[in-house]
Amino acid sequence: MDQTVPETPSLIASARNFWNERHSRQGFFLATAELLAAILEFIRDSTPARLRTRFGDADYDWDHRVNTTSGAVGWRDRLFGVLHSPYQPTEPALFREMIEGLQQNTGINLSEFTFVDLGSGKGRTLLMASNYPFRRIVGVELLPSLHRIAEQNLGQYKNSSQQCSAIQTLCSDATAFVFPEEPILLYLFNPFPESGLRKTVQNLENSLREHPRTAFVLYHNPLLEHVLSEQAFMKKIAGTQQYSIFATVRDRA
Repeated sequence: MDQTVPETPSLIASARNFWNERHSRQGFFLATAELLAAILEFIRDSTPARLRTRFGDADYDWDHRVNTTSGAVGWRDRLFGVLHSPYQPTEPALFREMIEGLQQNTGINLSEFTFVDLGSGKGRTLLMASNYPFRRIVGVELLPSLHRIAEQNLGQYKNSSQQCSAIQTLCSDATAFVFPEEPILLYLFNPFPESGLRKTVQNLENSLREHPRTAFVLYHNPLLEHVLSEQAFMKKIAGTQQYSIFATVRDRA
């Protein structure tokens, strides 16, 4: 399917949005301090020692001959990540733990569900999800450079354990994603600031209201868990310090 890949987002606009979101909650001085701290952290993260540590997650890539490590991300995308959400691939062992936790707590039949990863980066989570019998798998990534790498990875990935080959990756704003009308397992690796997460949650609620169906949310690194917890249509059913599992409540007043 032909797809028009959008232009790479502006760093200036991203910095402005970063500052504006914090200014609305914290005021001028704290917002400015956080922006400067983020830039300083980016500079520290660009030192040779820090760059080497990011290749520590490369075992998965070596095993499957793909490129999903955070070590091979360009400076521009890393700076964009500092202002939004840094690219970091999910560890395979933790992904298995999350899926098993979901299955144990819900009895979910994965073959009935579409797996959706918002902020899918280079596509590692899409590849790991394909080892399970999902109905289909969809990833959404904002940065064109990461999206292109994801497409390459999907094209060359081979694994005898793969059970789902219906995989699609989209390059667009994940906060505007139109959810498919079938049952959904939504995966989030803390991909948004609070405003983006609230918009996504609202989109999900609107979609479920228009097309009632079952949905679950796997929230990895749940720094903004309160956004989901305060929703009337969601209920936390399990979790650890590393992730939370939410189920949507279909029958509510």
